[in-house]
Amino acid sequence: MKVGFIGLGNVGGKLAGSVLRNGLDLTVRDLDKDAAQTFLDGGAHWADSPKEMAEACDLIITCLPSPAASAAVMEAEDGILAGLSEGKIWAEMSTTDETEVKRLGALVKAKGAEPVDCPVSGGCHRAATGNIAIFAGCERATFERMLPVLTTMGRRILHTGELGSASILKVVTNYLATANLVTCCEALMVSKQAGMDLNVAFEALRISSGNSFVHETESQVILNGSRDISFTMDLVRKDIGLFQAVADRANVPLEISPLLIDIFDDGIARYGERELSPNIVKRLEEAVGTDLLAPGFPAEIVDDEPEEPGYEIKVQRS
Repeated sequence: MKVGFIGLGNVGGKLAGSVLRNGLDLTVRDLDKDAAQTFLDGGAHWADSPKEMAEACDLIITCLPSPAASAAVMEAEDGILAGLSEGKIWAEMSTTDETEVKRLGALVKAKGAEPVDCPVSGGCHRAATGNIAIFAGCERATFERMLPVLTTMGRRILHTGELGSASILKVVTNYLATANLVTCCEALMVSKQAGMDLNVAFEALRISSGNSFVHETESQVILNGSRDISFTMDLVRKDIGLFQAVADRANVPLEISPLLIDIFDDGIARYGERELSPNIVKRLEEAVGTDLLAPGFPAEIVDDEPEEPGYEIKVQRS
C-alpha cells in the first residue's frame, strides 16, 4: 500500500517517521518543505499538492492542527478530494470535530473512496516510538485494509465503530487528560505549600490510587521546570472545546468542563496561545508566590518501552 502523509508537525512527523521506518512506500507533504527533508533523505517521495498525493497513493493521511486546516487541505482546488478515486482511503489522524469529519467523509464517499477518523492518544514520546494508541472509526472492511499501516504507527489499535466515533472518544480522553493536568498541578502545589518534600509527594501519588498517565509524564516536566510535552495551550483549548460541543449536542449538563475552559482561556490570556500547556501551573505559582520545582526530574519524557508490532484491541462484550 502506498501511503501519503500531510502534516509533519510534532505528532504527524513522528507518525510518518514510523511509517517510513517500517519500510512502507511513503509520500509526504507539509506547508514547510524543510520539515519534510529528513523524510526525503530517508527515501520518501514529495507531493507538490494534496491532489497529486491523492492520485499517487492508496491511503492519504492528514494530521493537522485544526478542523479548518483539514477542510482546507481536503476541499481546495488542488486538494485531496480532487485526486481521490474509487478504492482509496482518506484517514484523518488530527483531533477534530465529529460533525466535520462526517461532513468531509460524505464527500470522500461520493468519490468512491473510504473515510476513516483515526486520532492517536498517548503523547509525542509514544508517537516517536510507534507505541502510541490509535482509535479508528470506519467500516469494518476499511479498518481491516488499513490495520497493517496502523500497526506500524501505533501499538494498541481500537476499532471504535462508525466514522466519527473515534473523534468523539479522542476528545473524551483529552478532556480527562486536561482535567488530570489541572488537578495534578493543584495536588503538587498543595503538597509543597503544606511542607511536603515534592520528590516524596511525586512518588506517593505514583504508587497510590491518585496515579495516572498524566502524573507519570506531565508532573515530571512540571517539577523539572521545562514544562515541555510538545503541546500548547491553544491545542488544549481546542480539544476541550470540542468535548464541550459533544456534550452540548448530547444535552449533558457538565460542571467541570466549563471550568476547565475558563482556566485555559485565562491561561491563554496571560501567557499566550503557544505557551506550553503544562505551564497552566504558572497561575498557581503566581497566586502563591512560589515555583513548583524539584530536583531529579527529566526535561522531556522519553518512551523507554521498546518498539513492538501493533495489534488490535478486542472489545469485551460478555
